[in-house]
Amino acid sequence: MNCSCENCHIQAIFFKSINSDELDEFCGARVEKIIPAGTTFIKQGDKIRSFKYLKEGLIKLHRVDDAGNKQIISFGTPMDFVSIHNIFAEETYSYSVTALETSTVCIFNIDIIKRLIKTNGEFAENLISTKSRASNRILSNSLDLISKSMYGKVASVILFFHEKIYFTMGFDLPISRKEIAEYTGLSIETVIRVISEFRRDGLIKVYGKRIEIIDKDGLMSIYEHS
Repeated sequence: MNCSCENCHIQAIFFKSINSDELDEFCGARVEKIIPAGTTFIKQGDKIRSFKYLKEGLIKLHRVDDAGNKQIISFGTPMDFVSIHNIFAEETYSYSVTALETSTVCIFNIDIIKRLIKTNGEFAENLISTKSRASNRILSNSLDLISKSMYGKVASVILFFHEKIYFTMGFDLPISRKEIAEYTGLSIETVIRVISEFRRDGLIKVYGKRIEIIDKDGLMSIYEHS
């Protein structure tokens, strides 16, 4: 469905540099799409044909490396421009994007975006700043994970979904043990063992995919010191 940008927070956070005529054209070419959980809506190697923004939901950015190993690069939340990382430097996507929960994605006309970059310096500067922040966040998270032990890595995943996504002590983990392994670089067996140890030590309770944090201070200590 086509929709107006008048009351959308995308205008305030990113397109405040666009004048009313440009905004009308930009939003007139905008389409919202509902992405069911588990659906991959950007595929590694696909030709880049549009510019996508996550309005609602939760997604993962992931890739298959040259050796055939699956890797999760990062997780995306509302207000993320999920296709920003190589959309202006490459002809095809170097990663895939999959909805972890039912999500709403805004799809924009890439030709209009490229024209605005050439003709609107403030818009181009905002875009560069947004891309830099997204890249810095991914780099920071990657370096943080590299420095952690297996316990710190698994603790970081649990705390991420607690502090950044659900804001509650109990939640359904939206990723599998296998996906935790793909994100942290651990084996699935190691992930399962660490979660079992966290449960045995009274840090968390586990009911299938549901996690309940019992001792946040203890979990945070593991994250910070291991």
